[in-house]
Amino acid sequence: MSWSGLKNIVLENSRVQLRRVAATDLEAFGRIAYEPAIWRYFVTQILEPSDLQRFVESAIQDTLNGTRIVFAIIERATGRIVGSTAFGNLAESERRLEIGWSWLAQEARNTGINRAAKLALLDHAFQRLECERVEFKTDVLNTNARAALSAIGAREEGVLRSFNYMPGGRRRDVIYYSILRAEWPAVREKHFAGIGA
Repeated sequence: MSWSGLKNIVLENSRVQLRRVAATDLEAFGRIAYEPAIWRYFVTQILEPSDLQRFVESAIQDTLNGTRIVFAIIERATGRIVGSTAFGNLAESERRLEIGWSWLAQEARNTGINRAAKLALLDHAFQRLECERVEFKTDVLNTNARAALSAIGAREEGVLRSFNYMPGGRRRDVIYYSILRAEWPAVREKHFAGIGA
């Protein structure tokens, strides 16, 4: 599959639907995004309406440009938007991309929605886009994200020191994880059995 059609894809399984962020999502995101704990380890923050407006505009523009494909995560049982995630750092010629920029509303955490969303993204990356490598990165201080990445079978690779600035001026060390194409069948069977079927 050519990656040029990525901006129009809709991914789904029994738990979630992922579709690109739209301008009409502003109100739904506004009901869930103003929780400071969500943004503790993010490079950008959504703390007021102007931040949310920039998030939605950037998500739409990045998706249309093909630099990132930013999805709204919709819980299928309720039809409500519960967060966002993205494909980014797209390297079609190298068959490599990153899954990240992921966040969930408080009520959606620890419910299996994150795992179901990751399954939809990983299945598409390996089965349809024929990726050889899918990577993830997070702040080394984000122990919850690190545990979640390990729990889906992503392998820790290493730390890139002083990677970027965070709000407030701290220099962030990031830690990379990955799943390779050859690993995906076993990882899927072990870490995603019964999820999103």
